[in-house]
Amino acid sequence: MNNQVIDITLFYCSNSYSAEEIHYCASKIENIKLNAVSLPCSGRVNLLYLLKAIETGSDGVILLTCKIGECKFLQGNLRAQKRIEAIDDLLDEAGFGRGCIKCIHLQEGQSVNTLTDEINNFTKHLKTNPQYIKEKV
Repeated sequence: MNNQVIDITLFYCSNSYSAEEIHYCASKIENIKLNAVSLPCSGRVNLLYLLKAIETGSDGVILLTCKIGECKFLQGNLRAQKRIEAIDDLLDEAGFGRGCIKCIHLQEGQSVNTLTDEINNFTKHLKTNPQYIKEKV
């Protein structure tokens, strides 16, 4: 189980990180397949996109937002957080349980290595909860 590749879909605010930084993070974590999707604002993510990521085989979904209070579109990151909470509730009601979807807010002075640690911790969480890991055919 520890050597199994974990599929994670990461939706990220293009105002918080660049594609190169996201792919650098993915390269530093073993046994992960990261599908990165850039958004003009994390608040623009649609509930259906988050659900579709799970439905199409992602073991987990991360939404990376800009800093709280510093959204270029005023409250996009706050809307994003509420969407993540709604999807988590929906997945729990559907019997998938909680915890396979996460929102990470950019913090002051946060480096790419800190983001790598956050993604790595989320991956470990998924691995320790085998109900989230989908069997690959």
